[in-house]
Amino acid sequence: MQEYWEIYMKPVDGKPASVLFNAGVSMEIEELKHLNPTVAFVKVKLKQPKKDGLLHPDEADEIAYLEDKLEAGILKFRLGKYVGRIISDGYVTFIYYVPFTYNWQEFLDYATDEHGHYEIQSGYQEDSAWNFYRRLLYPNAKEWQIIQNHKTCDALKAQGDKLHTPRAIEHRLYWGEGCDKERLRNVLEQEGFKILTPFEDDKGSGVSFFRIDTPFYSDIDELTLHLIDLLEANGATYDGWETSVVKR
Repeated sequence: MQEYWEIYMKPVDGKPASVLFNAGVSMEIEELKHLNPTVAFVKVKLKQPKKDGLLHPDEADEIAYLEDKLEAGILKFRLGKYVGRIISDGYVTFIYYVPFTYNWQEFLDYATDEHGHYEIQSGYQEDSAWNFYRRLLYPNAKEWQIIQNHKTCDALKAQGDKLHTPRAIEHRLYWGEGCDKERLRNVLEQEGFKILTPFEDDKGSGVSFFRIDTPFYSDIDELTLHLIDLLEANGATYDGWETSVVKR
């Protein structure tokens, strides 16, 4: 099974939350949900969270050690899969899918024996549809876009890019069934975009378009989330962006 982890921010119960999840398991849910039908959690109260309820850097090493110890315990007791972690409102919650729970307390005692100074809760319940993973951990289309935005921004920055410098940013869309292509072209042109050459690939047919903008993190997030809504309202699907490196 492929281990492929992503991290992103989103609100949970009205509070900011840092969500780390194993994206690799999403490709094998249909098999895994039969093998591991129970969702289980270990919830740890942070000693010194930041004012926004997230993890303070001074506590990060100890929480990372606890996370590693829990992962070692899951492997030792053959208790299924670690699928994600949520940090929010002064707590960190580790989430697992397990095939059985008869040795859950034995696992918990082993994994937390060096962390008795922490307030720790745990529990489990049936979730054969993996709804906790699908709805709480796995990102929606907009959250996925932000993840990809920040990866691209990080890559540009690593090459010495000045992210605040305006430049042409090229976007792609795929036409949906029944999409009024001419109308959508007009909508994009009214927003200042220039339409480029249409394309077709194994995912369908679409068109590229560009405008002069800045690819700084918050700027590109605002722009791409707007485009997702705009294209969806007009029967099309957004497919990301690219730009050139600008070092001045």
